Amino acid sequence: MSQDSGMQELYTLKTIAETLNTSNDLSPMLDTVVGKLLELTGLTAGWVFLIRESGEYSCISDYNLPPALVHQDKEPMRCGTCWCVNRFRDGKLNNAVNIINCKRLEDATEHQWGDTQGITHHATVPLRSGDKMMGLLNVAAPGKEHFSDGELALLQAVAYQIGSAMERMRLYRAEQRRADQYARLGEFSRSLGLELNECSNADDMARTVVKLLEQHYEWPFVALLVQKNGIFTVQAAHASDSEELQTFNEIPAETDRWLRRVIQSHRAGILSAEEIVELSQVCGTMPRDSIRSPGLAAAIPLSPPGETAVLIAQLDSESDSLQADREVVDALAEHITASWESLRLVDKRRELTRLEERNRLARDLHDSVNQILFSLSLTAKGAESMLSGTADLHPAAEAMRDIRSLSQEALKEMRALIMQLRPAGLESGLLSALQEYGSSQGLQVVVNRTGMRSLPRSIEEGLWRIGQEALNNVRKHADVTAADITLQLRQTEAVFIVKDRGKGGAKRKQPLPARSLGLSIMRERAQSLGGKLELISSSRKGTSVTVVIPLPSEQG
Repeated sequence: MSQDSGMQELYTLKTIAETLNTSNDLSPMLDTVVGKLLELTGLTAGWVFLIRESGEYSCISDYNLPPALVHQDKEPMRCGTCWCVNRFRDGKLNNAVNIINCKRLEDATEHQWGDTQGITHHATVPLRSGDKMMGLLNVAAPGKEHFSDGELALLQAVAYQIGSAMERMRLYRAEQRRADQYARLGEFSRSLGLELNECSNADDMARTVVKLLEQHYEWPFVALLVQKNGIFTVQAAHASDSEELQTFNEIPAETDRWLRRVIQSHRAGILSAEEIVELSQVCGTMPRDSIRSPGLAAAIPLSPPGETAVLIAQLDSESDSLQADREVVDALAEHITASWESLRLVDKRRELTRLEERNRLARDLHDSVNQILFSLSLTAKGAESMLSGTADLHPAAEAMRDIRSLSQEALKEMRALIMQLRPAGLESGLLSALQEYGSSQGLQVVVNRTGMRSLPRSIEEGLWRIGQEALNNVRKHADVTAADITLQLRQTEAVFIVKDRGKGGAKRKQPLPARSLGLSIMRERAQSLGGKLELISSSRKGTSVTVVIPLPSEQG
């Protein structure tokens, strides 16, 4: 190699290195580098193929292509295949080589797509950074059918520089993407914290999460699925071309298969294009363009208290952004789970506040109204005794007897109301508390329980209130002093039955008469827990109140 030739190569490498360091935008940088390379080497045309791990390729840069290769918006560079791309895919193209009779140029000549400007051959050089293969650099000139070893070595050195610069830009873009996504995560968390107090239950929480994700991220599709009693249900979903947040019912069994796979892995997974389309058909919200080319989606398992959930987020299809997005959705899962736990604690605080208020009201009633009624009863009894002690029965004596009887009945009702407000003994169990309550009302209560599982606090308290009202009805209307209470705890529901053998109500045409406030309240309590209440009354068999309440899964 002559000194002038060596200096020219060094100058070429220096110029290319300077050019590569002037930009972090890939396509403009490659256009400039390819132009500089051709100018310094005396070549006339060049192009760069970016080849993904899947084998798909795209021409991301070209310089001075002959008219034959720009036919119909550069169709020869976008479609078909050629020897160099095939060798790259097969892992057999490791160094700069001569390509004889380029197939793309041959096809252009055969189909008369335009002038090739005398270009028939080109050199092809793999672009790499370490062991990572990225694509190909092709260069050519009219009438040039062979590249010397020195020329190929120079092209190889330039390709190494380009490959290193491409990897640097990829890492730079990934870091930019990661920083942007984490900034959005901070905004999302602040917004979720502000709206958390407006959520009254887990369903509200799911809709709020999906709504805020749609606002803070650019993901085309987001859905939140929750497993209840072993069945997955789409709680909320949103697509970028849909104006409204939508909620859905149970998903089909075929979609359930890969959701369970994600749950069992305990970490975020990537869904295939077929699985994304499958889910979109369930929700009906994914943009049509996304369905045709769905890219990738992350499925992230969540662990809300007492439930199992999966967050689905369709991510950027570019591999450079995928890793950053996966890291963010992992962090999102932790934030959402923590917010779900916060909601549970908020519910606990609300429940404690309600209990404290009921206890305060019970104390006030006991210290005021209850004492007044007790005093009234004693006063009426004293007055009755004084009036009954005369020779002739005073006309007011019977009235005082009625006043004493009414005051004692009112006192009994007030004590029952106080006990309802302040359920002493519920800590020892629902059936024990009801048995004790029945005794205080003069009833002998026989209890029976089948099944072994815990009841959520809200359901236990709801059944406690329903049982109290049912026992009150037995005392007032059944004309008996005994009742049976049965609690059946099944896998998915609790069955609660209060039965007496009293005189019943066979003449009633409606099972729940509108005039019966107590029965209406029992029905409303059952419905508020997602259950139902049935009343059967007969003059021969008595009355039975049956309440069926669905129970949450004990998983998680």
